[in-house]
Amino acid sequence: MVDNKPNPKHKQTIPVKNIKVHKPKNSGVEEYKPRDQIYVRKVSGFFQRLRRKMNFVFLAGFALLPWLNFNGQQAVLFDLGEQRFNIFGLTLWPQDLTLLAWISIIAAFLLFFVTTFLGRVWCGYMCPQTVWTFIFIWFEEKFEGTANQRKRLDKQPMDFNKFWRKAAKHTCWLIFSTLTALTFIGYFVPMRELTVDFFTFNASIAATAWIFFFAFCTYGNAGWMREIMCLHMCPYARFQSAMFDQDTLTVSYDANRGETRGRRSRKADPKELGLGDCIDCSLCVEVCPTGIDIRNGLQYECINCGACVDACDDVMAKMGYRKGLIRHTTETALKGKTVHILRPKLFMYAFVLILMSGFFITDLATRVPLQLDIIRDRNTLARENIEGMVENVYTLKILNKSQHTATYKIHVEGLKDYTWQGQQQVTVSGAQISTLAISIAVDPYDLETYMNDISFVIQQVEPIDNDVILKQQSVFFNKR
Repeated sequence: MVDNKPNPKHKQTIPVKNIKVHKPKNSGVEEYKPRDQIYVRKVSGFFQRLRRKMNFVFLAGFALLPWLNFNGQQAVLFDLGEQRFNIFGLTLWPQDLTLLAWISIIAAFLLFFVTTFLGRVWCGYMCPQTVWTFIFIWFEEKFEGTANQRKRLDKQPMDFNKFWRKAAKHTCWLIFSTLTALTFIGYFVPMRELTVDFFTFNASIAATAWIFFFAFCTYGNAGWMREIMCLHMCPYARFQSAMFDQDTLTVSYDANRGETRGRRSRKADPKELGLGDCIDCSLCVEVCPTGIDIRNGLQYECINCGACVDACDDVMAKMGYRKGLIRHTTETALKGKTVHILRPKLFMYAFVLILMSGFFITDLATRVPLQLDIIRDRNTLARENIEGMVENVYTLKILNKSQHTATYKIHVEGLKDYTWQGQQQVTVSGAQISTLAISIAVDPYDLETYMNDISFVIQQVEPIDNDVILKQQSVFFNKR
C-alpha cells in the first residue's frame, strides 16, 4: 500500500510503503536453537584417575577445614561481623588489607603462570564448578544409568520408574547442595554452632537465608547450567586466550596423524584404505563435559580435563594403534618444530610471582600483632590542673591482633618529668580491643612550644616478646 496523499504542512513527503516480509520455507536458518543437553559418557584412564584424586583432596579440604580447631577456636573463620579473619595462628584485620591484597595478587599471577605453561588445567581439575558438576553426574549415573540409558529415559513418558529415578536424583542433588551451602557459610559463621542451630531450626534468619541461597545456586549451577557457566559466565574462559601461545601445553588433536577419518575393522590397514588413525567413533565428543569436538582445533570451551585423551587412548589401544592421537601437547610440537618451554612470557610471570611473594613474606614478617589508636579530647586540648601543671587527656584503644592474651606496658617519649594518671599496664585478650582513658600532666616551663611532638610506646611484657613493640606519634598541647 502506497500513501501518496499530500501533507499540508510538508508538500515534499517521502512515500512510505508497508511491506510484509514472508519467511522463506526451508531456508535452513533457525530463529532460535535451544541448548542441547549434554549426556557425559563415563570414561576411565590416567587423567580421570588424577582428576578424581585431586577433586577428592579439594572436596575433603573444603569440607573439613571449618571443623578444625586451632588454639581453642575455629582454625579458618572469616568473621565479617567482628571484621577479622582467623587463618590458623594468623588473625587479619581490616588494617591488614595489604596482606589480603598480596595474597590475591599472588593467586592471580600463579593462575597466569600455570595457564601459560599448562593451559586451562585449573578448570579441568580444581575449579569448584567442575568438581561439583562431576559429583552431580555421578548421582545421575547411580540412579539413571549410563549416558545412553539417560537419553532413553528422558525420551520415555513419565511413569513410576522414571519418576522415582528422577526424584531420587534431584533429592540427592538438593541434599548435597544444602550440605555444600552449610559448609560454605561455616567459613563465615562458627561451624559447630551453625550446624546445631540449622538442624534444630534455631539458626538466624540471615544465616538460613544465605544457606538456602547458596544451596539454590549450587543446585542450579552443577545440576542444570553446568557447561553454560564455563562457556558464557566464567570470565576466565574469556581472557585465558591472552595467556596462551604456541608453546602452551593444551589438549590437542593430531590432525596430521588422524586425518582422513573413517571407520574400519581392526584388521584393516588404514594406509591401504587411505585413512588416518582416527576411526571417527566420536567418543572424544561423548565424554567431553562441555560438549565440544576437540578435532576441530583449540577452542576456548576446552577445560583441559583430559577426558577425551583417556577415551581416545583406550580406542587406540583396542585398535592396536599408537596412543597419543589426542594428547597434551603444544601447537609448535604438532607442526614438528622445536618447543620452547622456557620463554620470555613464562619468565615474566615467574618473576612477578616471586616478587609479589617476596613482598608478602616481608609484610608478614614485619607485621606487629598490635595496634594503638590515640584519640584526643576534642573539647579541651589543654587544661591547667590544681597543681599548676598542663594536662592533656587521651583515650587509647589497644587492639591485640594475636590470638593469645597479652599484657602491655605503655609510656611516653618526648616529655620531661611527666605525670601519668590512669592505667599504664593493661591485659588484652586475643583478638580483642581494650580502651584506656588517661591524662598526662607536665610542668609548663618544660614545654618549649605550643604544640609538642610526643610518642606513645607500647610493648608486650607478658608473655615476654621484645619484638612486639609499637610507637605511635601524637601531640601534647601547652596552654595559651
